[in-house]
Amino acid sequence: MSALLVFCHESNPTPIGADDLLPRTLPVATAECDGLDTRRQGHSLAEFRGEAVSIEEGDVVSSEQWDISSGVGITALMVAAARALESARENRLIDDPYAAALATAAGPAVPTAESDISAGLPDAVDYIGVRSRFFDNWFEKVCADGVRQAVILASGLDTRAFRLPWPDELRLFEIDQPKVLAYKDEVLDQQGARLRCVRQLVAVDLRDDWATALRQAGFDPTRPTAWLAEGLLYYLSATAEQQLLRTIHDLSAAGSRIAIENLHTKRSTLLNPDMSESSQRWGVDLDELLSAEDRTNAADLLTESGWLVHRETAIDAAGRFGRELGGAARGLSQFGDLLTAELPH
Repeated sequence: MSALLVFCHESNPTPIGADDLLPRTLPVATAECDGLDTRRQGHSLAEFRGEAVSIEEGDVVSSEQWDISSGVGITALMVAAARALESARENRLIDDPYAAALATAAGPAVPTAESDISAGLPDAVDYIGVRSRFFDNWFEKVCADGVRQAVILASGLDTRAFRLPWPDELRLFEIDQPKVLAYKDEVLDQQGARLRCVRQLVAVDLRDDWATALRQAGFDPTRPTAWLAEGLLYYLSATAEQQLLRTIHDLSAAGSRIAIENLHTKRSTLLNPDMSESSQRWGVDLDELLSAEDRTNAADLLTESGWLVHRETAIDAAGRFGRELGGAARGLSQFGDLLTAELPH
């Protein structure tokens, strides 16, 4: 989502074709997929662009669905495109060999080359590169500390299950709507992607009873868990955000960790007329997607629940990675921080 906010500081976006971004060489991993199989036989990628996807009996189904090439789906494609562009740089902060295919398989919905769009695209790529590297490093650290259960909330087109060096015993849960999980797994299957951990898909909207669905999928609330909320909270109403954090707290054993992209500016700062107009040229209505409510900072909510919170700006994180943020990316990073926290024993 942050990629869209950065893009929208620029004018006249011009999406280009899928052929402008090609998949990179694929690594080979060994773990088997464990969980809901969203790769339905007989379904093509075209079906994930707006048509119904078959859901089998027993699957947890959201009450509302969106298609991958419009609205909130475009934000997932944009983030994947930014990860692909970052991965193609010589000084890349991440290497995501699947991002290009995920960004382009839905058709020419998003920009896919820095040379073919406004000068602001490199800023967006910088920001997403820094954000992705920050959370990649965080996962590696918490796993080194012994955490063996992880949950990615609203996982979108996240590929960490396929590209990070997970411990053998790590069990990773991905929560998102059925259509986005189906689209992602269809593309990854075509790319020959191989899992590097035990992965369980939980096909449910976070506005529904996702906690029950997570438990039914095999989540163990007695084990320390690493929770990731990347590019998520600013979609939610103030009440929904508080409920999400309360639910995470209730499901977390001592020793659990959480990482959040924490934009804590007033929503009116993000929803200015220029941003709204620019986003509509992408086919995205920011006024509909972003909650306009002010809210309590997530850092304060977690602290009140006993979590030990650490916050770092994207600018500072970029400096540690040898990258300088500029332009729109620097402006966005001033609206929030990259938050990590631990629930002590």
